[in-house]
Amino acid sequence: MDYNAAKDFIVDKLKRELSADLTYHGLHHTLDVFDITKELCNIEAVTLKEAVLLKTAALFHDSGFTINNKDHELLGCQIARLELPKFGYDDDEVEQICGMIMATKIPQNPKNPLEAILCDADLDYLGRDDFYSIGATLYQELKSYNVLQNEEAWNRLQVSFLEKHTFFTPTSIERRAPKKAAYLTELRDLVASYEKK
Repeated sequence: MDYNAAKDFIVDKLKRELSADLTYHGLHHTLDVFDITKELCNIEAVTLKEAVLLKTAALFHDSGFTINNKDHELLGCQIARLELPKFGYDDDEVEQICGMIMATKIPQNPKNPLEAILCDADLDYLGRDDFYSIGATLYQELKSYNVLQNEEAWNRLQVSFLEKHTFFTPTSIERRAPKKAAYLTELRDLVASYEKK
């Protein structure tokens, strides 16, 4: 596997082909997920080969957005299946990577520890200090695609999303779940204030 060449290829593709309207799902998100994936690989003690597969999956997980924002996970797998063999990844490795990418589809549904790591890396910000600033970029993106009309709808969506979301790895449960729970309480209070108006 020529992981470094695969990385250079996909980062260049994302830089060139992602829409400027993707204020959340831009290259910065992919690189954030990549960085957290590397952290979780170290803490969760995966093998070197598993770490390479996970980092590759992190880099490709939102590549489908270069084609369409609908079913981007499936499209990302199409890109992975087309491109990764050119970098020496075999069929089994590519399918493992596609399993990880598909596990990030909402609602997340990881079937093994590697898929769980990518799922947690993808939504790591839900339990971080930059929750509100990153959330603002997603709100902007959803507005630009006419998914949401106003902040009230966004905050209701966030409450619903946080209520359903769970972290999967012991590391993320320990270091992200408490803060995520605090944000959920804050947002529930905010949504409750709409009812009083």
